[in-house]
Amino acid sequence: MKQFNIALLHYTCPPIVGGVEEIIQQHASVFRRYNHRIKIFAGDGGLFSDEYDIELNVLLGSRNPRILQIHRSLADRCHELKSCAEEIFTYLVRALEPFDVLIAHNVLTMPYNLPLTVALHRLANDGNIRVVSWNHDSPYLYAPPPLDLKGEQWKVLKNYNPNIHYITISEQRRSQFQDLYGTNRIDIIPDGIDPFTFLDLSPNTIDMIRKKHLLEAELLMVQPCRLHPRKNIELSIQVVKALQKKGVHARLLLTGAYDPHEKETTEYYRKLRKLSEQLHIERDILIAAEHFSESGKELTGDTIVMRDFYLIADVLFIPSLQEGFGIPLLEAGMLKLPIVCSDIPPFREIGKENVQYFSLIDSPEQIADKILNFISNLKPHQMFRHIMRNYMWDDLYQRMLLPLLERVIP
Repeated sequence: MKQFNIALLHYTCPPIVGGVEEIIQQHASVFRRYNHRIKIFAGDGGLFSDEYDIELNVLLGSRNPRILQIHRSLADRCHELKSCAEEIFTYLVRALEPFDVLIAHNVLTMPYNLPLTVALHRLANDGNIRVVSWNHDSPYLYAPPPLDLKGEQWKVLKNYNPNIHYITISEQRRSQFQDLYGTNRIDIIPDGIDPFTFLDLSPNTIDMIRKKHLLEAELLMVQPCRLHPRKNIELSIQVVKALQKKGVHARLLLTGAYDPHEKETTEYYRKLRKLSEQLHIERDILIAAEHFSESGKELTGDTIVMRDFYLIADVLFIPSLQEGFGIPLLEAGMLKLPIVCSDIPPFREIGKENVQYFSLIDSPEQIADKILNFISNLKPHQMFRHIMRNYMWDDLYQRMLLPLLERVIP
């Protein structure tokens, strides 16, 4: 895969807080993750990360006194506007020389640095670098537009430039910018989310999620238990098969450790593995201890972070034959994770009417139906899966960001 040199531009960058600033940081993160060279250019902010280059120049900002003075008296300062735009243009030509593309967030649509906007149009027209305008917003999308934008010089904010590639973030914004520019040459790439960062997952968990493709499951069930016969893990495996027969890509994540030197545990582990192989779902029965053993790491209490697995799972599934209590129900309940469990007295005492029970004499098919009926009425679960399918940055990169780069950069 080809690596590109990508420059990102906005008036400000973190640690200044704002929606566009956050997207700049997320774009930089996902591009770097796929080995592109990244540099952020801004007028104000800070060197918030050592993962990529950051360059601050006050002429790129929105609060520079010189820029503000030009805005206040444009009619009398046309020469100063042109002079400042020329200065910014000269700087950008030099600073962007090593880069294949400049992705400019909002600076071509918002009225916070007119000389910068003028300079960017010239940059695109002269062909010095490919310019992408990432349109989050515009004052012209709201009626009536601000009175102080009536001057001739401000029209550049709503003029379509065929030498610029336009991206916006939603269907509504595309419709609005199409009306504003009088063109349909505007693409949509929505904002996304990085679940690993947002959920503050541990490096160990992230490593396993990526290697085992955990987030690709349609239904991820987590069962936190040691590998012991009374945990009834055979039933969990059979339920996964039943769900898959019903057309659902279900997977089971077993977090419990096993001791390879303990004969009984080893035999039970082999029994579970043999069952999953017989049902042809061995790749969908994930035992965390196997992953960490493969990585050559010693399995400790800190290695498997239960909270992380609860956060990415769709259901806590506990088919125990017997228990003295049921701490996983408390843990899952604290994180609002739906619970499906066997109808045994300790679970009834804890869960009351707040969980989905099944009988231990129910067939795997009957349990699968109960699970599907249960989660089909849970809108938060459906929203979580919708986000995982459509708004993860890694997925957006493969479907939209990389094709954009390949289309824009010759």
